[in-house]
Amino acid sequence: MDLEVCSRARLARDARFDGKFFIAVLTTKIYCRPICRSRTSKESNVRYFSTAAAAAAAGFRPCLRCRPECSPGTPAWLGTQNTVARALRMIDESGLEDGGVEALAERLGVGARHLRRLFLRHLGAPPKAVAQTRRLQFAKKLLDSTHLPMIQVADASGFGCVRRFNAAIRKVYRRSPSEIRDLARQKAVPPENRYVFRLSYRPPYDWKGMLAYLAPRAIPGVEAVADGAYRRTISWQGHHGYIEVSPVQKDDAVEVRVHWGEPRWLFFIIERVRAMFDLDADWIAIVEILKSDPELSRRVAANPGLRVPRCWNGFELTVRAILGQQITVLAATALAGRLVNTFGPPCVPAGDLTRLFPRPEVLAAADFTRMRLPAARGETIRALARGVCDGKICFERIADSEQFLERLQEVRGIGRWTAQYIAMRVLGEPDAFPSADVGLLRALGLRSARELEQRAETWRPWRAYAAMYLWSASRTRGNSVHPREHESAKRLNLREPMRPALLSQAEVARGR
Repeated sequence: MDLEVCSRARLARDARFDGKFFIAVLTTKIYCRPICRSRTSKESNVRYFSTAAAAAAAGFRPCLRCRPECSPGTPAWLGTQNTVARALRMIDESGLEDGGVEALAERLGVGARHLRRLFLRHLGAPPKAVAQTRRLQFAKKLLDSTHLPMIQVADASGFGCVRRFNAAIRKVYRRSPSEIRDLARQKAVPPENRYVFRLSYRPPYDWKGMLAYLAPRAIPGVEAVADGAYRRTISWQGHHGYIEVSPVQKDDAVEVRVHWGEPRWLFFIIERVRAMFDLDADWIAIVEILKSDPELSRRVAANPGLRVPRCWNGFELTVRAILGQQITVLAATALAGRLVNTFGPPCVPAGDLTRLFPRPEVLAAADFTRMRLPAARGETIRALARGVCDGKICFERIADSEQFLERLQEVRGIGRWTAQYIAMRVLGEPDAFPSADVGLLRALGLRSARELEQRAETWRPWRAYAAMYLWSASRTRGNSVHPREHESAKRLNLREPMRPALLSQAEVARGR
């Protein structure tokens, strides 16, 4: 970390650095966010840590005023090597519940001691401390935002039993869970099985652009975009419900309303929502690289805060991409709606949300002829579903992105363009880049994928964000036809450009 930059950000309480580092005060033994409104401490009494886990491991406890658990997450790829990034992604999904550090290291193909050394070098804390800090932070959110019984809070945050949960909270916060709940702002009791969370991001954030991208692709019955909010049905481990996500502009946050009957999966749901809306993106790092290209610099300045939309379910998005081959975005959305209406199980209706997306077991043996789906495309979907059912393709806990994409491309009908698109929207790879895309080539006036790849070298590791900007500028209509993918087999694949959003001059200046 650059100590001078950290110091200036601390004194200015700059929200763009929120979550990128934490401030520990030696006299109080408390660590805070850069935006904390407490009295500014002397520089000689301050220490800086790159993660909350590192501050906790050094003996500091979280501030109850600025609530470090509410700060934006640090991107897994920021300042870490690939092994640590993959480990963080897997900890996000399941913590260390399946065998601890040893099992995690084995899935990553390294030794447990080496993995600990990597975590200490890049994050300042071992894997167990990182996982423990995340559990504690989520437990604090549940205490502040819900009225769940303590046994359910302990279970949902991964502690297993109330005794361990109480001991961990008291050790870190110097208060009991009940005392922390008494300090919470929320006093009204929400309806049963409904939970409200606020998830922070680093400004700027182009929410209008995010919705403009998601709206024409929302699968009827499963997703809906209306009144500035995104809603969709969700399913996990045999349970189902739905989520609503809307912006809270003045707080640089989004509000997530979760309608769900099993509290133990709330941590997984919230982490998945954070990823869906790319809330942990580091705009300062992204714009620093992209503005070096004159063409991108102009577009970034005119439209700051563009993010890469991800998805709730990787299998769902891949099927949606296959359906979209050779046809317009709106036609593909209608086709996806017919598929859901034909094969998707119904759920308790919530307005226009009436169905869940079909499971792989259903589509593996589905007859698509009644949907008037081309035979080749139907066979591609069945082959993908069979691969998931057989365990050859798994969209959860992906340890090796390259290996996953190679297996995906073994399915007939899925080419390199589609694989890179999935890397962007399923894996969240910031450097994924479909270089053969016709829209990208046209946006820059280039003639070949090789030329585009050479120019894109200066955009690393943020080529996915560059692609979103180029798609945003090149798109003129929401129902534009998807271009042909440039590969030897000449398969046709989906291109997903983004509609530009209009921002105020103040927002533009803020993004600079």
